[in-house]
Amino acid sequence: MELELMRTAPPKERADAARNRAKVLAAAAELFAAHGVESVSMDAIAAAAGVGKGTLFRRFGDKAGLAVALLDERERELQDAILSGPAPLGPGAAAGERLRAFADAYFDFAAAHLPLVRMSETASPGARYRIGAYRFWHRHLTILLDGEDDPEALAHALLASLAAEHLAAVVDDLGAERARGAVRALFAAHAR
Repeated sequence: MELELMRTAPPKERADAARNRAKVLAAAAELFAAHGVESVSMDAIAAAAGVGKGTLFRRFGDKAGLAVALLDERERELQDAILSGPAPLGPGAAAGERLRAFADAYFDFAAAHLPLVRMSETASPGARYRIGAYRFWHRHLTILLDGEDDPEALAHALLASLAAEHLAAVVDDLGAERARGAVRALFAAHAR
């Protein structure tokens, strides 16, 4: 399947590198949960994980790279549900139903991990669009929007309503349920 080909394989690594990676991710997740993503330094993560700063920076680059790595498993779970999970998110439902199910599922994912998603998307200009998961979400929506005048452009526009920076501002201003309702209405308008 086309979407299956878009997924990136988990990194293959030596056993010691895998152990260090797991220690870093566990330390980062714990520190981020306790103190917030913005408040935790790379130095603190390296110290908590028991690895050198050089190891941390070589492996992840920066906090955005750590955020992407922490989100990877959760994104894979959502991708699996889209590819082979039960309808309506997974195959077997009409495109419009799947589109609405995606809006809810992605909103839940983003809301549950908003600081990490925000960090991964805003670390540098255009970071959101370079993430492999974004390309997966975009292609999925493009397929579901087949029959629209310009499904590729519309998929980008719909995904913009789910951008972490946007969601954070809207949820702060209007609350999560109103933000969810607006996303649902936007996606429903294009669900055939």
